[in-house]
Amino acid sequence: MVSTTTTSNATATNETLPDMSIAPFATALNGVNQTMNMVFRDAIWWGLGVLAMAILTIRLTQRAMAHWRHMSAMGLSADQQAYWAKHTRSIFWKFKKYILYAPLGRKRHNREIKLSKAGNMGTMPSRFHSILIAIFILSNLAFCCVLNYGRPNKWSIIAELRGRTGVLAVVNMIALVIFAGRNNPLIPLLQISFDTYNLMHRWIGRMVVLEVVIHTICWAVVKHAATGWSGMWEMMVDDPFIGWGTVGTVAMVILVIQSFSPIRHAFYEVFLNVHIILAFVAILGTWIHCRVANLPMTTWVEALFILWVLERCIRFARILWFNYSRKEGWTKATIQALPGDACRVTLRLPKQATIKPGSHAYLRFGSVKLWDSHPFSIAWVEDKPRNPVLPYSEKGDSQKPQDTDLVSDVSFIIQAQTGMTRTLFEKAYASHGKTINTRAAFEGPYGGHHSLDSYGHVVLFAGSSGITHQIPYVQHLIQGFNDGTVATRKITLVWITRETESLEWVRPWMDTILHMPRRREILNIKLFVTRPQNARQIVSQSTTVQMTPGRPNVDLLMEKEMESQKGAMCVTVCGPGGLADNVRGAVRKAQHRGVVDFIEESFTW
Repeated sequence: MVSTTTTSNATATNETLPDMSIAPFATALNGVNQTMNMVFRDAIWWGLGVLAMAILTIRLTQRAMAHWRHMSAMGLSADQQAYWAKHTRSIFWKFKKYILYAPLGRKRHNREIKLSKAGNMGTMPSRFHSILIAIFILSNLAFCCVLNYGRPNKWSIIAELRGRTGVLAVVNMIALVIFAGRNNPLIPLLQISFDTYNLMHRWIGRMVVLEVVIHTICWAVVKHAATGWSGMWEMMVDDPFIGWGTVGTVAMVILVIQSFSPIRHAFYEVFLNVHIILAFVAILGTWIHCRVANLPMTTWVEALFILWVLERCIRFARILWFNYSRKEGWTKATIQALPGDACRVTLRLPKQATIKPGSHAYLRFGSVKLWDSHPFSIAWVEDKPRNPVLPYSEKGDSQKPQDTDLVSDVSFIIQAQTGMTRTLFEKAYASHGKTINTRAAFEGPYGGHHSLDSYGHVVLFAGSSGITHQIPYVQHLIQGFNDGTVATRKITLVWITRETESLEWVRPWMDTILHMPRRREILNIKLFVTRPQNARQIVSQSTTVQMTPGRPNVDLLMEKEMESQKGAMCVTVCGPGGLADNVRGAVRKAQHRGVVDFIEESFTW
């Protein structure tokens, strides 16, 4: 009986005491191959740096070629620009057709994958994006697998994997934060859209969470083997090193779960706010985790936190700069409800803003969910005197204004979907005159990096409210044609909309464009109304403004444009994913026939 009791007590004691051949590998850098970790850190940073330099070199070459083409073709007629319509080498059009412009599969790229109305699975990356994502994922997995499997103590091998995944996770977090920023300096430098950076942000985030989870599991396996569940729990509660590491891990796991596409799309505004809070908690937990143990990654975490805060400060500074002045006060917005469940929003900024065609901005409204912001294409910009010109006398003689400062009226079309956009429309629709005035905040302008001035032939596709992205290009190119500052000699605008009511959205701006000098020489407009109330009422206004019921045959439209190509051609599209995929496919088919560049404007999230 005595011997039995003694044996039981010994067993209980052994369960609570750590196994000293295992326990060291659950703490600090024991078993961690820090030399190889730094090699792989450098490999990732050098890889990203070389990729950025390669893209920068290509972009600088493209800009130089575009500038040369612009200067050479600016004074030439449409027929004299035939040289710029031809390929010099087949490798360029083949790369664009089979890699750069190609979807991952046969056709689908930006058309959303929907399991149901609420089950949105997002979009597919392009072939080029898929190659970059695959290289990133496979390289990280390979780095994690390069371990010293010849070690006699298997727990040290797990410790080496713990150290490897921890280092790689923090290294990747730096790129994760940079790619998430709207004010990322690489966007204008490399002329890569924020949409592309956002795609890479999502995939890097998934890899970071995977590495963090493996890092945590490696610690847990060794710790459990050494001390059991009680020892694990005790460290998570009492040891700030493990406790805050656990907090960071939990925050990251929740981040990736709530970032799952159906959840993100169904509750986007909630997702965005929760995402920011969890990101802060994850960074804080990671910093304390590294700081307590005085790990070499501490300075990296501090650097990425500074980048994260700095980007937020730049956003705030942009808002303050564009929306406030002592003379005018804060930005005022006029919101008018229009047919087709849309609003025409005009912001009167208190100062002049330089906004390029193709730009967008994030908007906030004081009376409608102030903290929610959404991106919208800038449809129209009009600079006005701060103080209107007053007459000298009753005869109407003009008086020179004392204040020559200008302010900018910036207009948008916001189509009601769900959340903030639906609330905005309903509030305006229910008000007197279907118009409300409120305070607003303009954050931008962003984008606008693509210049079409060097192309002799421009084809602009727009679907529904996507017309707002294309109108500034039309106005700019016609004005440049009159001033002799662009190479463009032919513009074709194709707008697909459901109902004729949608024409009212942009009527005042289109009237201005249609009355511009020499507009008929350069601009052709093709309107397609997919669901007209009466097809007989769809009548073309003139030979340069054609209206047709039904959906367009994009391949046929592109075929006709190719038959009359004037110099180098650029095709842009802004609209639903299905339209964008159709235009992308038509452009790829035309690659072998001449110089045809493709630009897609999209806000995928």
